[in-house]
Amino acid sequence: MNDPVLTVTGLCKRFPLGRKRFVNAVNHVDLAIAPGETLGMVGESGSGKSTLGRVILRLLEPTEGRILFDGQDITHLPKGRVRPLRRNMQMVFQDPWSALNPRMRIRDLIGEPVRLHMDMARSERDDRTELLARRVNLSTEFLNRTPSNLSGGQLQRVCIARAIATDPKLIVLDEPTSSLDLSVRAGILELLAEIREETKAAMLFISHDLGTVRMISDRIAVLYLGEIVEQGRAEALFETPAHPYTQALLSAHLPSDPAIPVARHVLEGEVPSPIALPAGCKFHTRCPVAIERCRRDVPAALTVPSGQQARCLRIPEGGNILERKEPA
Repeated sequence: MNDPVLTVTGLCKRFPLGRKRFVNAVNHVDLAIAPGETLGMVGESGSGKSTLGRVILRLLEPTEGRILFDGQDITHLPKGRVRPLRRNMQMVFQDPWSALNPRMRIRDLIGEPVRLHMDMARSERDDRTELLARRVNLSTEFLNRTPSNLSGGQLQRVCIARAIATDPKLIVLDEPTSSLDLSVRAGILELLAEIREETKAAMLFISHDLGTVRMISDRIAVLYLGEIVEQGRAEALFETPAHPYTQALLSAHLPSDPAIPVARHVLEGEVPSPIALPAGCKFHTRCPVAIERCRRDVPAALTVPSGQQARCLRIPEGGNILERKEPA
């Protein structure tokens, strides 16, 4: 594998609430993404996925840990020195309507990153803007319109054109297809796969849609209460999930064939508050196979036979596998 574009070690993000209280949004995350690789990030709502993406790009300041981008430590780089790096690290947000200035023309929205980060004459910028529009399969006739005249799928293509305008090395995609219908979603995913193949950009694809993540990702990381509980190759993780939370999460994914019976692992209890994290394994309060040691000891990442790493104390003894409950 090539040297990673992004390496994150022990990354934490805590939001202060006053009186020595914090929201523990991201907790000791380790991950790496190589050129041309897509790492999918999944987890329940509120698990810290979007916050992690923003901290990685320094849109939010990290509390602890280390962020290496293209071999450079950017963890505590002053904002003035982070700005030149924006050309090489871009983000596509979940809601294209709120991500784009409604008063700007599409031509100016796509061309803005080029104007800010690339030394080009106006005619060159115009040519590149039209090239980018065609690259994301957006008709150039839309360039003189404003966002209100485009559909959601067309606006997301504008956001992708902006993200690739400066040939970045890293793109963070935060739920980029969640607001789109299935047919439009398929077109966006196909476009992203083409762009990755052409540019060799590293991608962090954040989503709660398990089917989409499996389709587009080389590797997958599973987040629970701001902590990666399992990560590995996409096929291995889907076929032989090792962490009990991953098993429960993936059991909620419906197969494409409605005739296939679905065996669900329904978790009981509520997700603990990120203000007061549980001791030991953070998942023990909802885990069907938790034992006393899980309530006390913090699990380390263990490599399982199928290749992925998972944080579960019961893996060595084989007690990590949930009992499948077939539908009635």
